[in-house]
Amino acid sequence: MFRLTQFMQEMRAPSPIAPKRNPPGPVVIWNLIRRCNLTCLHCYSISADIDFPGELTTGEVYTVMDDLRSFGVPVLILSGGEPLLRPDIFDIAQRAKASGFYVGLSSNGTLVSEANIDAIRAVGFDYVGISLDGMRETHDRFRRKVGAFDASLAAVRLCRDAGIKVGLRFTLTHDNAQDLPALLDLMDAEGIDKFYLSHLNYAGRGNINRKHDAAHQLSRWAMNRLFDACWQSIAKGAPKEFVTGNNDADGAYLLLWAREHCPEIESHLHARLAQWGGNSSGVNIANIDNLGNVHPDTFWWNYNLGNVRQRPFSEIWQDRSDPLMAGLKAKPRMVKGRCGACQFFDICGGNTRVRAYQLTGDAWQEDPACYLDDEEIGLTQPSERLKLTPYSRSRAVA
Repeated sequence: MFRLTQFMQEMRAPSPIAPKRNPPGPVVIWNLIRRCNLTCLHCYSISADIDFPGELTTGEVYTVMDDLRSFGVPVLILSGGEPLLRPDIFDIAQRAKASGFYVGLSSNGTLVSEANIDAIRAVGFDYVGISLDGMRETHDRFRRKVGAFDASLAAVRLCRDAGIKVGLRFTLTHDNAQDLPALLDLMDAEGIDKFYLSHLNYAGRGNINRKHDAAHQLSRWAMNRLFDACWQSIAKGAPKEFVTGNNDADGAYLLLWAREHCPEIESHLHARLAQWGGNSSGVNIANIDNLGNVHPDTFWWNYNLGNVRQRPFSEIWQDRSDPLMAGLKAKPRMVKGRCGACQFFDICGGNTRVRAYQLTGDAWQEDPACYLDDEEIGLTQPSERLKLTPYSRSRAVA
C-alpha cells in the first residue's frame, strides 16, 4: 500500500530519517465469508449470493485470532464477499477490537443501513472502506445492480454522520477511469477524508476481465489526478488521506513528479521511498480466505501456503520451504526483465508478482503493469516488454 499523503507531506516539510522499523507482524486481510449480494466485474474472490460450504466457524475464527495476536499481527481487515452477511460479524469485530487489533471493515456498503449503523458504530471500527467504481451509471454497471451506487453512497453518509472514519475505495480500469475526477469532487463535497485507488490486479474476475485494465498512459493520467488532489489538500492545510494499492510503480512515479515540481526535495524523497521499499506481499501483507487457506496477499487465491485448520498461521507465515514464500521474503527479490534492471528497484521492490505470474506463469518475471518507460527506469537499450491485452487508445482519457 502506497500512502501518498504521507510522502507528499514529507515533501512539504521534510523530517529526519530514522532507522526503519519493521512491523511486528503482517497486516492480515481476512475474507471471513465468500457470499456476496453483488457480482462485481472485478471481484477477486468470484463471490456470489450463495452459501459456500466449509467456511471457518466462529470458534475457529477466534482460535486463529488468538494466534495472530500472539504472532504480532497489528491489523485485521475484515472482508468478504460481503462481511456484513456473516451473522457473527459484529461478535468477531468486537473480539478483535478487545484483543487490541486495528480493525477495518471492507464493504460494498449496500447492506449498511439505519438498522445496523448503531451496531457498526458500537464495534469501534478504526476504518470502514466502501467501494465506489464510479458515479451512478458506471458503478451500477460494474456492480451489476441498479441502485447499488445510491445504497453505497448512503452508507458512506451514515458512517460519516455516525463519527466513523470512512473512505472511498475505487478500482481503476479502462472502463471507469473517466469517473475518477467526479469521484474526487464527490469526496470533497461529502466531507470524506480518505480515498483509496486500487490498480486492477489479475485475479478472480479481475483476471478474467484483464483486457479492460487501464493501460500505461491511463494509469499515469490517474496518478497525476491523485497527485494534484493530494497536493492541493495539503496546501489548504486540511490534508485528505490518499492511498493507492497494487502497483508499486506509484512510488517511483511520485519521485519523477517531484523531480519536475520540487527537485530540491528529490534526494530526501528517494530515501524515504526506499525506506518504504515497495511491494510487501508475503512479508508485511497476508491473506486468509473463507476456508482458512493462507495466501501471500488477497490476489493469490490460486496459491495456498497452508490452512489454519492444519497449522497455525504463525507457522505457515514463517515457513520458507515454499518456493514462492522464499522468493517473496528474499532480500532483494530475484526478479527478471525490466523489473530486475530498473533503477527504482529499491523503491518498488519489483512491483506485483501475481500479475507476472498470471501473464507468464513465472512469478519472477517483470510486472507488465509498470507504466514507467524504459528511459525513466534507466534502461540504456529498449526492452522487449511483456504486454497487457491492447486497449482502444481512442477511448483513453487524455
